[in-house]
Amino acid sequence: MRSDPHARPGRTTTPATAAEPLPWHSRRLTAAAGAVTAVVLAAGATLLSAAGPANAATSLGSLAAAQGGRYFGTALTQSNLSNSALTAVANAQFNMVTPGNEMKWDTTEPSNGSYNFGPGDQIVSYAQAHGMKVRGHNLVWQSQLPSWVSSLPSTQVQAAMEAHITTEVTHYKGEVYSWDVVNEPFNGDGSYVSDAFYNAMGVGYIADALRTAHAADPNAKLYLNDYNIEGENAKSNAMYSLAQSLLSQGVPLNGIGFESHFILGQVPSDMQANMQRFASLGLDVAVTELDDRITLPATSANLQQQATDFANVVKDCLGVTRCVGVSQWGVGDADSWVPGTFSGQGAATMFDQNYQPKPAYTAVVNALGGTSVTPPPTTPPSSAPPSSAPPSSAPPTSGAAGTCSVSDVVSAWNTGLTEQITVKNTGTSTINGWKLTFTLASGQTITNAWNATISPSSGSVSAANLSYNGTIAPGATTSFGFQANHTGNTAAPTNFALNGASCTSG
Repeated sequence: MRSDPHARPGRTTTPATAAEPLPWHSRRLTAAAGAVTAVVLAAGATLLSAAGPANAATSLGSLAAAQGGRYFGTALTQSNLSNSALTAVANAQFNMVTPGNEMKWDTTEPSNGSYNFGPGDQIVSYAQAHGMKVRGHNLVWQSQLPSWVSSLPSTQVQAAMEAHITTEVTHYKGEVYSWDVVNEPFNGDGSYVSDAFYNAMGVGYIADALRTAHAADPNAKLYLNDYNIEGENAKSNAMYSLAQSLLSQGVPLNGIGFESHFILGQVPSDMQANMQRFASLGLDVAVTELDDRITLPATSANLQQQATDFANVVKDCLGVTRCVGVSQWGVGDADSWVPGTFSGQGAATMFDQNYQPKPAYTAVVNALGGTSVTPPPTTPPSSAPPSSAPPSSAPPTSGAAGTCSVSDVVSAWNTGLTEQITVKNTGTSTINGWKLTFTLASGQTITNAWNATISPSSGSVSAANLSYNGTIAPGATTSFGFQANHTGNTAAPTNFALNGASCTSG
């Protein structure tokens, strides 16, 4: 038995199995930066009215969208929005956002009848500004629940629950794609969690919550969400029986969320089959909070196993027609909840402490049908921030004139933009060490970059490879990107040249 660091005094949580992650993951998504600035607050209402996120060939969101309209999402907290390195990756890679804490009961209704939607509104504004959908998370859960709810007489709990759901769902009507209406209703053995709602209403609270949410927004997709239901076991069997019962009663249940907080090498082999049995009931299924934790320090072998794990989860989703998408819990290792909850463990996401891609990212891109990624490093990265990572010291050894093509995608809003650039080696010799020069449009100033070191920040600039992506085989590609401010001119760069040789567009 281990203490839950986010529980009320005296409360403990016992894992159902040794391999099962404890149900702490949804409680606090670690903030990677300080409070959101006034600039971010103001930007929420005015950002981007026309352009969406960067849709480069290696964007997880765009690759998922090409697979039957699926999404690839991430979780964000309001404090994450002021971290430019984090948001640069989020903007470029994901097309769905789940608020880490901002829509939970302790934030939205801290005292009875007193609502606070400001934090959640910031996440929604950010998502809208970047062309992302929003998964509402969550409406009813035994954790992060204000003490006033648990202290209510049992005769008053139902009215409080219905009022909370109605008010929150109505507030976000038309802005939230789906809701985790009831979160983590089961214990590991398949019994119901004895929380304030179950104790007051029995299992009927779940149907009541779903009906109440549907009445408030008939167009929102309504989910039940839980962890350790990815494979067939007592807990997933209980969820399956509940879903069957609700559907037989005509309750508006639309989907099941499989949180997918894994331990390295322990993705269930029957995950696809298990998701399929829920889909066969006529339900959507989704991987909602994916990560894969490693005992630190991570080794090369660990990172390769993690790449296999992530790819298998994505393939399992692709193998189920009604699997609508995958969301990673957090953007990178630096903002992951794992190290703060599981001592000595971490490195659980596709992006490292510096928001550089890990082998898992390449594996997911490949699983989604993309091919334009040079394999990232298989050893732990340095602790230097991305903007200070030095270029490879190895001089270019090959790559002749006319052996490169460049494609780029710009995503702009009122005062900023992101740019994703893909370079292809169109020659017959391997390029070992590269520097791409180009000219920024007038008025643009680069603020941060990923997968390359870029200098200076305006005018004629050079992007040089990092230690892990300096080699481009014949016919292969590599990608990098940057975020920039602009004064009205959002045009793409011009005059691309690789190692001194002009590149064609492509």
